[in-house]
Amino acid sequence: MMWGGYDGWGSGWGLGMIHGVLWWVLVVLGIVVLARMLGRGSSSAPMPMQQGAPPETALDILKKRYANGEIGKAEFEEKKRDLS
Repeated sequence: MMWGGYDGWGSGWGLGMIHGVLWWVLVVLGIVVLARMLGRGSSSAPMPMQQGAPPETALDILKKRYANGEIGKAEFEEKKRDLS
């Protein structure tokens, strides 16, 4: 109905307003949940350190890079001297 009729959702400041507020709350919650789910898959987030494990030193990282073949012996020795 066009004038003064009941539209099914309430009218004016009654149930219609509650429905509108509830709708926007659900939309915002959906966006927050979606953002968290997408952010969780990001590989740029720092990994938590293992409990009780000492932090890795620069020399440890350098040794791993040398062992993996990322750097050669000359570069390893040079950087090792720089760290000492």
